[in-house]
Amino acid sequence: MKDIRGQVYMFFGFVLAGTSVISARFVTGKLGTFTVTAVSLFFAMLFLIPFCSKGLFEVRRKLTSKDCGFMLLQALFGIFLFRMFLLNGLKLTSTGEAGILTGASPAITAILAILLLREPVNFRKLMGIAGTVTGISLIQGFFSSGTAFSIKHFWGNILILCAASCESVFNIFSRVFAVKKTVHNSSRLEPTVQTLIVTAIAMVLCLVPAMFEQPMQRLHEIGPTEWLALLWYGIFVTALAFIFWYSGIKRCGALTAAAFSGIMPFTSMLLSVVVLGESVVQRQWIGGTLIILGMVLIGSGSAARTIHTPQATQ
Repeated sequence: MKDIRGQVYMFFGFVLAGTSVISARFVTGKLGTFTVTAVSLFFAMLFLIPFCSKGLFEVRRKLTSKDCGFMLLQALFGIFLFRMFLLNGLKLTSTGEAGILTGASPAITAILAILLLREPVNFRKLMGIAGTVTGISLIQGFFSSGTAFSIKHFWGNILILCAASCESVFNIFSRVFAVKKTVHNSSRLEPTVQTLIVTAIAMVLCLVPAMFEQPMQRLHEIGPTEWLALLWYGIFVTALAFIFWYSGIKRCGALTAAAFSGIMPFTSMLLSVVVLGESVVQRQWIGGTLIILGMVLIGSGSAARTIHTPQATQ
């Protein structure tokens, strides 16, 4: 039951994360990379504070230096570096190539989970992960002609790969932190509190570089649509998505997270059709079906566990 709940949390977390493509579309080119990130994180904090202000003061006295270090790494890799590499990489490479490379994140997460966390893996989980990765590749056009990498876009591709790797490292750090709190019987850190702390750290990291992007002037020039996009990016893509993510990673292993991360490009594809009116070819629908089948295979397996660790608390 706990594993099923974790998978449901994972599903909704990655669905919300997949809406980032639409919200970012309305502010791309109008605001700087770090300005978008800092403002959206500020809105996320405003949303979270009323729900966890009391719990924040209670947890603050119990957090160790190692706990703070883990959350600093989560903020650094999961928000700051990921968005920096991705948005800057898109300036140097094509969207198609970037999509192919970001699809490497589930595979990287799975490899790290097996090698570093020694998570148990069976044939059904391997097939589920393989189906997810194949589905992402079809959605992004990996098997289509004209997607070969070129030397011209080499550095842009490297940045996108760095973004995918940062997302995978964030997945691993989150799982390690959840297991650590369980093994040592530490005080439970609520997902809302953890999200607020990680969000605050990431916003502080973004403030200095954002000041070089003329933030006040450019924010003054945007309209209601762009402000709504920033609100959505902060509340839904950041706050709620991270709450679902932290709730899920306590109950599921990193291999399950790797498979469920495939829902992000599928969600982006569906929203591109519904909201932006973009066309989708047959191979992309097939890819989406494979992603769903991959998640079913992962979810129908035995409860995810990490070797030598007890189950995470609810």
